[in-house]
Amino acid sequence: MVFLVKLGKALFALLFILSAWQQLDEFGADGGPAARFVGPKVDFVTDRASSTLGVQLPKIEIKSLIATGIALKGIGGILFALGSSTGAYLLLLYMGVSAPFLHYFDDYDDPNTLQGITLDLAIYGVLFYFVGIHRLMLKRQARRRSLGPRTM
Repeated sequence: MVFLVKLGKALFALLFILSAWQQLDEFGADGGPAARFVGPKVDFVTDRASSTLGVQLPKIEIKSLIATGIALKGIGGILFALGSSTGAYLLLLYMGVSAPFLHYFDDYDDPNTLQGITLDLAIYGVLFYFVGIHRLMLKRQARRRSLGPRTM
């Protein structure tokens, strides 16, 4: 059973690691295809947030944003595969920041949008499940240590 848990974590983490590797390979001088895809969406979101809040937001460097996403996916995937909850938190941070830029939430007629949102929800579920189980196991281990051996 332990082998299957480790295999499942490794395969799940491999999804993020391979994605980060592919983006790093395509990165180039301008940020690669990811920057061309995300750039207009980031501009739209910052313009909408600026008009809603009434405050001019600073310009977001797309290349730095893509590099940060690659780092979060790569490091988070490796740490998650090793069983660290920090890796799960890094992946949750990446997913939370990237989800609004990867999907058009207003376009429900497109089946790819609904499929992408559903996939993101499933990934959130796996990460939250891992964090919850990891915390539960740490609490149980701490409780066992605090009881200690009973002597009469």
